[in-house]
Amino acid sequence: MQTPHFTSIVAFLLVFAAASVAQKAPKDKDKAPPPAPDSVNAAAEDISGMYTFLKEGEFLQINLEQNGVSGYISREGDQESDRGQFLDQFFSKASVRGHDVSFLTKPVHGVWFEFKGRFNRGAGKTRADDAYYILRGTLTEFRSDAASKITSHSREVEFKSLAEPDES
Repeated sequence: MQTPHFTSIVAFLLVFAAASVAQKAPKDKDKAPPPAPDSVNAAAEDISGMYTFLKEGEFLQINLEQNGVSGYISREGDQESDRGQFLDQFFSKASVRGHDVSFLTKPVHGVWFEFKGRFNRGAGKTRADDAYYILRGTLTEFRSDAASKITSHSREVEFKSLAEPDES
């Protein structure tokens, strides 16, 4: 047999617990889920465009989009099987956060690239001038041979934006 006092305490605890949950629920509903790290473009500026690459005629294309970064490298092949042909190597992963830029290309004929660096304003006065933006950083070239042995070579690079046509 329960005492009336015991029943009152249990009822009070149930009401207190329900009120506590009710107070927390609206706060949790009002919070937006945090965005996925690669789904938000957090670039300090829109650096979309074409940039020089390693040799004359080769280029790097960067596209800042609402949901991330895409792009590719267009380069001249240097192996016996592709010498003199232009190869497009699309990004498999890329990000631009503030002024930090990084990308990794998909392999083509056993070669792929990784870049880690920063962008800054260059000598160009407007986007219609070469070198409006400069990408500086470390470019690592990876190569996989017939025996699947991977070698890498890193170097400091500077890629300059190429002039865009004036749309006015």
